[in-house]
Amino acid sequence: MKINLSMLFFLSLCFFESCTNKNKETAQIVPEVSVVQAELRTVPVYAEYVGQTFGQSDVEIRSRVEGWVQHINFKEGSAVKKGQLLYIIQDDELRDKEQAAQAQLSQANILLVKAKSDLDRVKPLAEMNALSKRDLDAAQATYDAQGEAVNAAKAALNNARTQLSYSRINAPISGTIGLSTVQVGDFVKNNGQLPLNTVSALGAMRIRFSITENDYLKYSQEMSRKTLKSLEVQFLLNDGSIFPETGKLDFANREIDPTTGSLLVQAVVENKSNLLRPGQYVKVRFKSAEIPDAILVPQQAINQLQNIYMAFVVNDSNKINPRPVTTGARIGSNWVITEGIKPGEKLALVGNMIIKPGMTIRPSLIPFSSDSTSAK
Repeated sequence: MKINLSMLFFLSLCFFESCTNKNKETAQIVPEVSVVQAELRTVPVYAEYVGQTFGQSDVEIRSRVEGWVQHINFKEGSAVKKGQLLYIIQDDELRDKEQAAQAQLSQANILLVKAKSDLDRVKPLAEMNALSKRDLDAAQATYDAQGEAVNAAKAALNNARTQLSYSRINAPISGTIGLSTVQVGDFVKNNGQLPLNTVSALGAMRIRFSITENDYLKYSQEMSRKTLKSLEVQFLLNDGSIFPETGKLDFANREIDPTTGSLLVQAVVENKSNLLRPGQYVKVRFKSAEIPDAILVPQQAINQLQNIYMAFVVNDSNKINPRPVTTGARIGSNWVITEGIKPGEKLALVGNMIIKPGMTIRPSLIPFSSDSTSAK
């Protein structure tokens, strides 16, 4: 079978031209890449710590006598008022002690009356020398001793009544009562017993958090006591939402904890909505500094490989040039760039697989959020 050489040459030429045209079309494709522009701003820096909430007053309820719990007169988690009866402890033995003390007082009073009568009888006889002065002194001493016995009996009765009153446990403050650790029929002690309950006043809330010693020194040097007291403090809840009320720094502990090297700080917030409850964990945030004339770029514009930070800068010819940069504080989802980038320069967003050094792109300028929620 003969092969037509001219036809074969013609087909080969067509195939070559077709491939060449496809390569030209591929070479002419210029990808569209999202870019952002570095901005020059004065950026507030926020410090952020984890804190725990406490009530305005958190008072533990403890038993001061031993006995069996007979009644619980409240609903767990409900509001209680100061003086409201909460627990009744069995008081049979305490009532017996009170009655015994009352009987001892009555007996002491009877003996005091007798001693007074004897003294009144001895005095005129002693004045007439019918009885010796020794007899008068003895009668006076008996009367005085019996008077002290009456005082001792009164004190014993007061103590017995006080002990009896401890069998009725009342709310020490108005607030919200928590979960009871004992139930009716449980035996409670006045020593070594866990608190029966806790009452928390849900007015203004206290939020306590710890800062490092280095942070304490930095804030003390950069801000005056008046400035620290006037700082507005924000609180972030566990779901990421911001608590609608701001608070103020209240006090700092008198000492650095030597075991952790941290200082306990307390903030106070009104909590008008009663949304905060004792025991919650919240993030505490306040403005700790400002960075003037900071160059800000999104984190997506910086490629990090270990300790090397690289930006893909787009020049006036829309070509990508990689450039090492030095980063400063991280402000929310953005970086502060201290070296390597000038304000107004365009940066390609990292993550696009087609980005290569030296390639030409079609830049698509997009805005970025210059949030300053936190600094690390």
